[in-house]
Amino acid sequence: MQFLNRIGLILLWLVAPLAAFAAANKNDPYLLVLRGAGNIALVVASLLIVVVLLRRGRWRSIAGKLLVMLWCLPPVLMSTAHLKFELRKRDVLAASAAEARRLGPHFMVGYSSFPEVARLAEQGLIGGVYVTRHNIRGRTVETLRAEIAALQDKRRAAGLPPLVVAADQEGGIVGHLAPPLTKVPALATLAGLAPDEQQAKAEEFGRTHGRELAGLGVNLNLAPVLDLKPPQRRNRLDFHTLIGQRAIATDPAVVSAIASAYVRGLEESGVGATLKHFPGIGRVRTDTHHFSASLDTPVRELEATDWLPFRQVLSHSRSALMVGHVTLTAVDPDRAASHSKRVVDGIIRGTWGYQGMVMTDDLVMGAIYQNDVCKAVVEAINAGVDMLLVAYDGAQFYRVFACALEGSRQNRLDAAMLRASEARLERGLPIQQAQAASGVVRIVERH
Repeated sequence: MQFLNRIGLILLWLVAPLAAFAAANKNDPYLLVLRGAGNIALVVASLLIVVVLLRRGRWRSIAGKLLVMLWCLPPVLMSTAHLKFELRKRDVLAASAAEARRLGPHFMVGYSSFPEVARLAEQGLIGGVYVTRHNIRGRTVETLRAEIAALQDKRRAAGLPPLVVAADQEGGIVGHLAPPLTKVPALATLAGLAPDEQQAKAEEFGRTHGRELAGLGVNLNLAPVLDLKPPQRRNRLDFHTLIGQRAIATDPAVVSAIASAYVRGLEESGVGATLKHFPGIGRVRTDTHHFSASLDTPVRELEATDWLPFRQVLSHSRSALMVGHVTLTAVDPDRAASHSKRVVDGIIRGTWGYQGMVMTDDLVMGAIYQNDVCKAVVEAINAGVDMLLVAYDGAQFYRVFACALEGSRQNRLDAAMLRASEARLERGLPIQQAQAASGVVRIVERH
């Protein structure tokens, strides 16, 4: 029995610092699984352990006092972290109408709480929402459709433009609304077919996605992937990018043909496409969901290979462009492409002449979030990025928006870049512009 007591004490000493760390960082995206019930359980467990230690007389010794104090830390640290979060949230929600008008259209947020995202939408603090598997898990398509329609109704009632509503339906392993939507194979499965069959099937996949997403009220799909398929296996720490399973092919011409056909199918249904992840992550072995990553290939080589599909599909579609968190070392070795003015304004806007919507990959990814988030937010806006995505953990919106708010109040945001981006966003999604020009009623206005 004495041996078991010693083992228990050793475990308490070992676990106490971990519990304190988790409590202090309760709002970190990596600890999302502990939110809500997990946080409550941690606090209750800490208090119970303190009570048990006191009842057993551990307070009498110096070591015992230290152990009791260690287990008192988690509730205190968690309360402090929660207070910090609430104060930041209050500051964001208290932003003036002028600040909301200036900054809000540039943010797209994932959400779990409808009342919370509805408030952000009504106040103009966001310009778009991202829906994914947790928004539809255990619910019907009709329920999510009604929820999206209700958000758009609130926007109209507030005199604000419709929200961009995005989903991530690539096909294959990335189809976050399937089921209940149709599970479509990855576009990579078409690479071995004859060219005519490739395009027919890809267009059919696009129409299927487009028809079902439009029926939900989604007007932007975060697909297709235009990264070239890597010739070699990625490292074992690649848990989430998995580009080898998502990329269409190694041949840029095949990628362009299949992706173009898929985008045509999407656009026929009234849903915009998003080409990703420029400048290309097929050559990158590091998983940007967790780590910083560099693309060291010369620009001339990228223009002749990896970038061909992006330029080709952009030239004859109305797609948006997603910029990833990879550092393009030949152009800007000091920051990821997603917040590099040399990449966004220099290459995409300048050299390519693209004036459509540019958005970042999720800012809650480790390559950004584990570094200086505020610096990245301000630099992305100043680079000419139109939409900043906060998808995986919507609660991080308050931190990200607070960064933009601080940058605005300190006059660190480029007014000319903001005006140019505002003009692009006011025109709506490129697919919506085309529909308006042809007299077709926009999908979001049907609800």
